[in-house]
Amino acid sequence: MEQELFDLLSALEMRAAQIDAMDPDAAKFVSLLAVSKRAKHIVEVGSGVGYSTLWLAYAASLTGGKLISCEVNPAKADETRANLEKAGMAAYAEVLTGDARELLRHQQEPVDFLFIDGDFGQYETYFDVVYKRMGIGSVTVADDVVASENELADYTTYVQNHPNLESVTIPLGQGLEFSVKTAE
Repeated sequence: MEQELFDLLSALEMRAAQIDAMDPDAAKFVSLLAVSKRAKHIVEVGSGVGYSTLWLAYAASLTGGKLISCEVNPAKADETRANLEKAGMAAYAEVLTGDARELLRHQQEPVDFLFIDGDFGQYETYFDVVYKRMGIGSVTVADDVVASENELADYTTYVQNHPNLESVTIPLGQGLEFSVKTAE
């Protein structure tokens, strides 16, 4: 890992409570999943100020891939772009500003890896918008499923009972729902 990226991740971790950043171990785990999948087309819903985005851009840098990150808040999207520049990761990520449901409807590329950390009430919709572009073996990881179990119960039930997915809850950080597409 390049020093600029390491330093910026460390600085963001120091502000984690103020910026509502993802748990560091969970973020690293998600990044390593994308690398192990050799994901070329990574999509993130909800960048915040870019902590998880940096980890996913790092994964893309290792796989020769590209990250498309969607953030509804323009100020956070701008901060994410600035953080990607500072860390030397801007070449591996594109930050789109707006409602991910609409932004992702207009994308055509296949999706190897989807990370969801957006509006809790929309997790199923975010997934459904991208699902048709996912092949067998594609991965979806959703954050906060243990810490916000009640708010995300519909999503976890949906993916755990989806006929074309295998899904498991991982109690790391705020809880990750790890789903793999196993059939068309």
